[in-house]
This record gives sequence, structure tokens and C-alpha cells, in this order.
Amino acid sequence: MTPNEETVLRERRGPVLLLTLNRPERLNAWNDELERRYFALLDEAEADPEVRAIVVTGAGRGFCGGADLDVLAQVSAADEVRPVERPRPRTFPLTVRKPLIAAINGAAAGLGLVEALYCDIRFSTPDAKLTTAFARRGLIAEYGIAWLLPRLIGTSRALDMLMSGRIVKGEEAWAFGLVDKVVERDALLDAAVGYATELAELCSPASMSVIKRQVMRALDTDFATAVAEADDLMVASFNHPDASEGVASYMERRPPAFRSPDAR
Repeated sequence: MTPNEETVLRERRGPVLLLTLNRPERLNAWNDELERRYFALLDEAEADPEVRAIVVTGAGRGFCGGADLDVLAQVSAADEVRPVERPRPRTFPLTVRKPLIAAINGAAAGLGLVEALYCDIRFSTPDAKLTTAFARRGLIAEYGIAWLLPRLIGTSRALDMLMSGRIVKGEEAWAFGLVDKVVERDALLDAAVGYATELAELCSPASMSVIKRQVMRALDTDFATAVAEADDLMVASFNHPDASEGVASYMERRPPAFRSPDAR
């Protein structure tokens, strides 16, 4: 295993790919090497028909403590900072078609919290520490969190988290909708993988991919537009083999055998 491969570990658990951010000595702080590895593994998961869902977590005692402070120190000390050309946009995880579930096992701060928000579903431990942190570093609401956070928890709560940079623990995060389920630490990964496995085994990959796209688009459209799009997509879904398989498996009281996303 090369040093780059060590920054994010991969493990197959049946139809689920488990990705582990793996810089525990730095609280899995984000740097370019980790980003390249993580995004490459997401790409591979998209292309692998045997992978139906993805879970991402952190090694050691945290999920991701945010951007590597050594990198931030170099940037802040520069005479002039310019936009960085990246191979993929930082928002790349939002384009993943397959279910992406975060298992937040500890601190998720700044960019680490943003990466958790880029996931579709978030599991957390009760004592996980979630914080935007940006204002306490003299920074702004980065990487689209000013768009994502109010849509999840409302404007005033989002402003509270963004302006104060205070720590929100797992139970409070669940109470206002920042995370979807709180699980004790020793059961967290099994719970997240179990949920992902259920999606992989019982839900149509094609349906989930389309639904993810619908939800993201509907955030910026009116109701009538969303209904019109759904009407068109509904007709297309009836012409997809997964529709007949979904009905047949229900009527025959058996698990569905849906096609892989790339099957024709």
C-alpha cells in the first residue's frame, strides 16, 4: 500500500463500500492527498456495479477535524491568495449517484463538517462534536455550507452554528435535524453499514439515483416544476425493468433482484 492509499482505506462489506479517512494522528485532517484518494475511490465505487451504497467514516477518535492546520498556516502567511485549480470541484461528493452515508464517530469540524453534509444521510455518536469553526479561524462559510446548512436546520440555527462556531454534540445535532440517527460508538459503524446494506438489497439503484437528482434540483425550483419533472420521470420509470421487478418481488414475497445502475 502506497502512502497515498493509506490516507483513505477501503473495505467491501457485501454490496457496501466502507471508506475510512485515515490520518488519525491528525484527527483525519483534510489535505490534497486525502482528497485525491477519497474522490478516486468514490469514482471507482460509481463505476463498480457490485457497489450499491457507500459509507464514509474516520479512523481513531474523529471523523475529520477539518483542513490540515499546517496547510492553512501556509495559505494565511502567503502575500496573496488566489483560487486553486482542482482536478475535481470540492463539491464532487454531491454528484455521486449512489447512496452516501456518513458515520460520524467523533469530531467533524470546518471542512470535515462540510464533507459530512455532502453525504445523503448522517449517523452520529451521542458525543460527536460538530462545529463549523470557520468564524473562529477568521474564515467565512466555505464550500457551499451557507447553502446546505439552512436547508437542513433552518436559517437561525444555521447562523448560530456559522457565526458562533460553537460545538454541537450528537444529541443536539439530532434534535434539530443536522444528523439523522444517533448511535452509541461501539454500534455506529454496524448501524450505518446495516442501513446502507438495506438500501443496497431492497431499493432500486436506478430509483435512488434519480431520486437524489430530483431532490437536489427541487431545492431550487418551484412546486409546479418539481411535479412536472416527476410526471416525466414516472413514465420513464415504468419503462425501466426495475419497476416490473419491484412489483413482482412484492407480489411473490421475495427479495427484489434489481439491475445494477449501469445495466441496460
